[in-house]
Amino acid sequence: MRPKVYLVGAGPGAPDLLTLRAARLLVAADIVFFDALVHPDTLALAEGATKVPVGKRRGRPSPGQEVINRALVRAASRHRTVVRLKGGDPMIFGRAHEEIAALERAGVEWEVVPGVTAALAASAELGVSLTRRGLSRSVTFVTPAVGTEERRTDWASAVVAADTAAIYMGAGEAERIAAALLARGLSHATPVVMIVNASLPDQAAHWGTLASLPRLAARRGEAPAIILMGRVLDEAIQDIAQDREGAVALLRLIGPLVPA
Repeated sequence: MRPKVYLVGAGPGAPDLLTLRAARLLVAADIVFFDALVHPDTLALAEGATKVPVGKRRGRPSPGQEVINRALVRAASRHRTVVRLKGGDPMIFGRAHEEIAALERAGVEWEVVPGVTAALAASAELGVSLTRRGLSRSVTFVTPAVGTEERRTDWASAVVAADTAAIYMGAGEAERIAAALLARGLSHATPVVMIVNASLPDQAAHWGTLASLPRLAARRGEAPAIILMGRVLDEAIQDIAQDREGAVALLRLIGPLVPA
């Protein structure tokens, strides 16, 4: 067999959301280049492999993309099964196209193994469909994050034009995101939820509106988060509001019965 590099999606975090193909490749891997947010239990499947961290985290030192590209090509000259393990899905904001281009230039065989992307995991955990008949027929995945020397894109127009939006890598820029979308005419009352650690046991959902987005972001700490917004969230927010009103009414009712 010729050496091959597999660009594998590790999913949103929970190890049991790996595909069967991804799990088999990790078991068979000779070397694994892994992202920063890959769960330790997922990485543990590659028991016999050399493990090389190449993850990028905001504000922290990390290898440049060209360094990673060269490492993959070099690894393919020494190993039969090379796995590039990426958080979520390799083809959603994973810079897979750059790694594929480098492998093709070097004549190295490659294959992409899809993974569950964060927006889908968050939607599933919330029980809120990103699409809904008569309400949401379009979904956009965007990111305001721009790498060094990259051209800025008009992500805000894409969000405004879509019925539902998933914003990746945006929690650290919540104030700028809210300002940009409000300037484009999106209502300050647009329903928003920020999901932290989607699919993991410590997942948390912070609900609000576009106007409150900076406050929601301030509550997440340093954990990875994804932002969902659109009218598909209306019912969930109304249910939460009703639950809160009911809880407040109950506390008012039983308050006098509780000893001081």
